[in-house]
Amino acid sequence: MSRSLLESCYDLAWKLAVPLLSRNARLREGLEERTLRSGPPPRARVWIQAASGGEAYLAWDVLRCLTLPGESGLDVLCTTNTRQGLGILKQAAADPELPEGLRIQARYFPFDAPSIMERAVAAVSPGVAVLLESEMWPGFLAACRRHGTRVLLANGRMTEKSLSRYRAVPGAARLLRPDLVLAMSPEDRERFAALFGPERVRLMPNIKFGRLARASAPAGDNPLRDLLPGDAPFVVLGSVRRQEEEDVLELARGLLEASPRVVLGLFPRHMDRVAVWERRLRRAGLPCVRRSALRGPAAPGAILLWDAFGELGHAYALARAAFVGGSLKPLGGQNFLEPLSAGVVPVIGPHWSNFSWVGRDLLDQGLVREAADARGAVRILADLLEHAPARETVRRAAMEHAAGKSGGAREVCGRIAQWLQNE
Repeated sequence: MSRSLLESCYDLAWKLAVPLLSRNARLREGLEERTLRSGPPPRARVWIQAASGGEAYLAWDVLRCLTLPGESGLDVLCTTNTRQGLGILKQAAADPELPEGLRIQARYFPFDAPSIMERAVAAVSPGVAVLLESEMWPGFLAACRRHGTRVLLANGRMTEKSLSRYRAVPGAARLLRPDLVLAMSPEDRERFAALFGPERVRLMPNIKFGRLARASAPAGDNPLRDLLPGDAPFVVLGSVRRQEEEDVLELARGLLEASPRVVLGLFPRHMDRVAVWERRLRRAGLPCVRRSALRGPAAPGAILLWDAFGELGHAYALARAAFVGGSLKPLGGQNFLEPLSAGVVPVIGPHWSNFSWVGRDLLDQGLVREAADARGAVRILADLLEHAPARETVRRAAMEHAAGKSGGAREVCGRIAQWLQNE
């Protein structure tokens, strides 16, 4: 099948899908930007796409070490698919540690219909586009190719399942091929090489290790401190996914039974699940209050349902123990390095393939604890409430683990600078 025919079929599929997607609660927010009805994105020399919250933090790291090509500064467009990602990118845009002269616009990523992406890329006219982790959008890549934009897939990861799916589509490799892939692990490098050819793939240090390596001790003026009672332990249930909600409900109930005075901070991965969780907890007879409704310290034994952006890191810094979601069902897991950087031993379920690049060293050292199911997670968390290792001991061991594995963001920035100079 020719490239043009593939694009035409893909564009037709999007035209049929957009009316349905417009009814989705998560996608309806920012719909004007996703469809370009509010106009195309602003012009920028670099376009960075970060799917959601985790990738947005990676983008933030890249922004911090960008080298500006001249005295006039640098315009960067940062896009994302989710509300969480947009909130993080807006925080990044206001970061006082960013290089002077760096001008950032944060927006929702347009729908990938080739007809939409052609308008978007033509308007932005980037010299370099950076896709983070697994963001291979055919419409975007085709438009970049037509407009001479060089495309870097950074911190790249690809599962065997994804590789098989791409190989099943004739012409997919031609349609998706970036100029260069910087893969996060040798296994990912081999998968990308099998799809695009080894000449287009290099290995890079995972940017997430860099975040862990430079993590600093929690600040004493944590903005969440006044929300917690001083005489009750705090446990974070972080990045909980929709598919594991029943398991996490069992976990929360079991932990409150084991330690009735514990305060639980429940962080749904997606904000559209907050109302669902509120109904679920009330039906279960469990005391809950939205974080936004608190006007003073929570009562011991309460579940704080988090409906505010950007506070998970602050919560980990105050927690005695933490569970990290996406891991009780086969969803690949969420980032369990975040609590480690705050000096907290994270508890995870058995499904964490998205972080297999970390290896089992952290588990073997007891810096990460793995549970077989929700009941097992309750037992481990209850034990950590009684016998949590010193926060600074955990942090120091995590830093030592990350030592020598950082530098990923600098490598990405070096490639961006090289390409901008050769425009």
